Amino acid sequence: MTGTFRPTPCVVRRDSGLYGYERALTRRGLGPVAGADEAGRGACAGPLVVAAVVLGRRIEGLGDSKLLTAARREFLYERITATARALSVVVIPPAEIDARGLHRSNIDGMRRAVARLPCAPGYVLVDGFAVPGLPAPSLAVWKGDQVAACVAAASIVAKVTRDRMMIALHERHPDYGFAAHKGYGTVSHRRALERHGPCPEHRFSFATVARAGPGPVMGENEMGAGVA
Repeated sequence: MTGTFRPTPCVVRRDSGLYGYERALTRRGLGPVAGADEAGRGACAGPLVVAAVVLGRRIEGLGDSKLLTAARREFLYERITATARALSVVVIPPAEIDARGLHRSNIDGMRRAVARLPCAPGYVLVDGFAVPGLPAPSLAVWKGDQVAACVAAASIVAKVTRDRMMIALHERHPDYGFAAHKGYGTVSHRRALERHGPCPEHRFSFATVARAGPGPVMGENEMGAGVA
């Protein structure tokens, strides 16, 4: 059974704790529960990284990766990768985002990440928006990385993986400051684009990059509009 499925009766209060969704779904025989999230959707350079995680044990301190310090994310990343029952990461390069559109790339990345998990999930929680075509019943959870432990774990894995990649890209393209802003459209990044033009790691379908120099403009913008 695939698609969006809400087991009944199953009411999960948003104040029931970060493990409330997993507990409720597991009690109804829908485990193991996987969480899926991405990092880099709003950036105009670098890859989109999608992670899927099935937690193996309770990890204290999980939360939205954007609200954690870099040091805390690194610590939790090590805990998650050492103890997760299953984990997978999909990296979508800028050229693929330009060719297919950001939203379509994001949806496909979620499907691929869940499909590559070494154990089949009984249910999938996805941050933010519905993802059709997953190999298990699923539910889109608003701000899922703040209310569901497995989604928070996926958020951290995706964010740390991508940040490490952007730091490595900084070594190859030091003019842009990727290590600092991680490819997002900061003032310093826009000024670097004006001075040097885009490099191959930029998303030419984003308006900020397209304005800075020639590239295969696809009509995408940095707000993430695209065709699913």
